[in-house]
Amino acid sequence: MTQSIDTDVIVLGGGAAGLMCAAVAGARGRRVHVLEKTRRVGKKILMSGGGRCNFTNLYSEPANFLSANPHYCKSALARYTPADFIALVEAHGIAYHEKERGQLFCDESSKQIVRMLLDECENAGVNVHTEVDIRRFSRTDDGTFRVETGAGVWTGAALVVATGGLSIPKMGASGFGFDLASQFGLAVREPRPALVPFTLPTRDRKAFAELSGLGLDVEAHCNEGSFDAGMLFTHRGLSGPAMLQVSSYWQAGDAVGVDFLPGRDAAGWLAERRTSRPNARLSTVLAECLPKRLAACLCRDAGAASLGEPRLKSLSDDDLAALAARLADWRFQPDGTEGYRTAEVTIGGVDTDALSSATMAARDVPGLYFIGEVVDVTGHLGGHNFQWAWASANAAGQVV
Repeated sequence: MTQSIDTDVIVLGGGAAGLMCAAVAGARGRRVHVLEKTRRVGKKILMSGGGRCNFTNLYSEPANFLSANPHYCKSALARYTPADFIALVEAHGIAYHEKERGQLFCDESSKQIVRMLLDECENAGVNVHTEVDIRRFSRTDDGTFRVETGAGVWTGAALVVATGGLSIPKMGASGFGFDLASQFGLAVREPRPALVPFTLPTRDRKAFAELSGLGLDVEAHCNEGSFDAGMLFTHRGLSGPAMLQVSSYWQAGDAVGVDFLPGRDAAGWLAERRTSRPNARLSTVLAECLPKRLAACLCRDAGAASLGEPRLKSLSDDDLAALAARLADWRFQPDGTEGYRTAEVTIGGVDTDALSSATMAARDVPGLYFIGEVVDVTGHLGGHNFQWAWASANAAGQVV
């Protein structure tokens, strides 16, 4: 049996941002209905952090976010900080720990964060509906939003779009929010996968095939992005936190630079080894500070970029300087990424020029709001994207 419900606020999307916004608005006395198309709310929360949810980062700040307008996120982030969300987590008795670099995880399960948000919604009188098939949406002449679904029709003075991006389509991700924005005349910056592993051309895959599964700490860089973190060789290319981070800065055709010996004076170290071990092969010496398989591969099987297998005594100072420079900026030329299938987030989205940074409201469509990943604000790896979800949701929830 279909239903017709008139309410104050309709939230499209039952993810982190949608549930948070609904709870904040409901606590202000607003009548709120959340419409989620899948069977369960909070799917990305549940999978985050290996099932323990990296729910924020102690050091989250505007510098941790990418956007065509880097200033846009400042207002929301300043008004709802990691400390604010931590206070909410603690109020619900959820134990957590810092893993590294400010990344906070639940001690037990990401289910606790979903349960917390649902409890907040319930306490605020929010109605959460799942398996809602949205068929049509419109805005009437009097400014009321109308959402037609297979289960009925919802009408309300405010419509909050919290539908996320295109990443991980098996969880129900789609471009619905981008399509809705376009229908209402808002510009959308071209989306692409972010925080995603790279793929390498066949030639390079063959050259590094023996390294699949091998990981090490490196400093990786691409365009304006530079990160000191772990890198992992896969059977298709490059992954690990360092690669995921720089993928947000990568565009087709760009090279990714890797410093295999971060923080080390490689030329000086090689010169010392030339004195102490003159007859040693280069790969043998590199294996002192690199995984043995990687050292051998870089010298022998890395295609045109291979270092060769000289004995150290045969190398001049200029040779050592050139080798050190190559190890500090080894260039990989990805032919693409793993795409939305494995991307943690979507970069791009609803153009922030069309939105208020204070409220997330569409400037030219009264009552329409966009929050979370659907907006052109993308965080670094490590809990920052969740912090944007909480902060943008709070900004909208305080005013809808």
